[in-house]
Amino acid sequence: MMLNFQMKRWIGAASFAAVALVNSAVAAESPAVSQEEAYEWLVADEILERIQAPVFPEVVYDIREYGAEEGVVGGAGDAIAKAIEACNAGGGGTVLVPAGTYHTGPVHLLSNVNLHVAEGATLKFSTEAKDYLPAVFTRWEGVECYNYSPLIYAFEQTNIAVTGKGTLDGQASLDNWLDWNVKSAPGGSKQIPARNRLIEYGAKGTPVDERVFGEGDFLRPNFLQPYRCDNVLIEDVTIINSPMWEIHPVLSRNVTVRGVTVVSHGSNNDGCNPESSKDVLIENCVFDTGDDCIAIKSGRNNDGRRVNVPSENIIVRNCKMKDGHGGVVIGSEISGGVRNVFVENCEMSSPNLDRALRIKTNSIRGGLIENVFVRDVEVGVVKDSVIKVNFLYEEGDAGDFAPVVRNVVVRRLTSRESKYALFLKGYEHTPITGIRLIDCQFEGVQRPSVLLNVRGLQLDNVRMNSGAKTDLWGNPL
Repeated sequence: MMLNFQMKRWIGAASFAAVALVNSAVAAESPAVSQEEAYEWLVADEILERIQAPVFPEVVYDIREYGAEEGVVGGAGDAIAKAIEACNAGGGGTVLVPAGTYHTGPVHLLSNVNLHVAEGATLKFSTEAKDYLPAVFTRWEGVECYNYSPLIYAFEQTNIAVTGKGTLDGQASLDNWLDWNVKSAPGGSKQIPARNRLIEYGAKGTPVDERVFGEGDFLRPNFLQPYRCDNVLIEDVTIINSPMWEIHPVLSRNVTVRGVTVVSHGSNNDGCNPESSKDVLIENCVFDTGDDCIAIKSGRNNDGRRVNVPSENIIVRNCKMKDGHGGVVIGSEISGGVRNVFVENCEMSSPNLDRALRIKTNSIRGGLIENVFVRDVEVGVVKDSVIKVNFLYEEGDAGDFAPVVRNVVVRRLTSRESKYALFLKGYEHTPITGIRLIDCQFEGVQRPSVLLNVRGLQLDNVRMNSGAKTDLWGNPL
């Protein structure tokens, strides 16, 4: 099929010669799973065989037996810490938060401990920043440092879990935590000076021990962060009112996030951010967030390249994405790269969901992004684009580390309403490559797709606005 003049005008001369379309209005319906697709997803099967949730001894440590008092502000923190220490020392088991409301400061997990928040239980976390000091070793927006402890934190532990049908409430609001990053406030966001200083530390290679933040720096803590941990399970809990990113496994391996509900609408309230982690399963979760629902990361700029660990072998399935900046996102802190991402059987829809699938980076952050496979995703309403790949995110083409995107395959995605079907922007010197869409249908699309510096785009049985019988660029079929 030849590209006509109108299509050439919309794509742009820089990309026109590089775009290959394999598309037919009368293409036969593809088999449910072709040999090619089965081959692509063999790696996913191998990953799933390796991911095993930790199992704990059937010993219960009830926090009430260690002095926890229901409804008393600060009445459970010491008791939870004592129960966790006893559980760990006794060879492992379950630390039980029973039905009722309990107040605590930061919770630090130890090996072989399952923190179980029972149905009907709510664990409310202190809003006093001083309770989260002394600072702990962490990663903040992709740069290693010492900062306020995450609300639930584990460092170099093995076999840990947070489970149960109870609620974890960070109590973040514009009266605490969230007011640290109100850009419209007089004088702007409180966190900007410290954030800029941290980024500069990363750029200069300042030793991590010298990157210490805390009182007066206004860098909000994450909610739940296993750092350099193996065998992690986060299951069934509901997480609300987070200061910042909710579930943030860093440099961890064998991570299962299952049946979790996240409802948290503050700034930078990403739902789940696996960062430089390996063998991660996210399934049967609901995300209703103030930022990306799932954002896969691997460190920022020079500090990400210093650590140099990709995120790899990540499976997202049977999840529902509501509000957020993106459904499944790669970036923007992606300097260590990402590979082998599999997304299937997800629903993404909300008037307040900006995009469904998104890759965001630039030539300061860089990153090799490869082997991303998506199938059977149902997109209802998104405000902006269904699929967006953007090399011009934030700083744009201002660095020496051009990102690389290759081997991205999307099968059987359907969407009901969006501004754009595709929005792809690469560089002339480093175009976006290797994106393929197969058996996809985009309805209710308001504007022609945008492609800038894209090579090797393949569309196989892809349709847009079936009532109008047009392709992705608004051309008649």
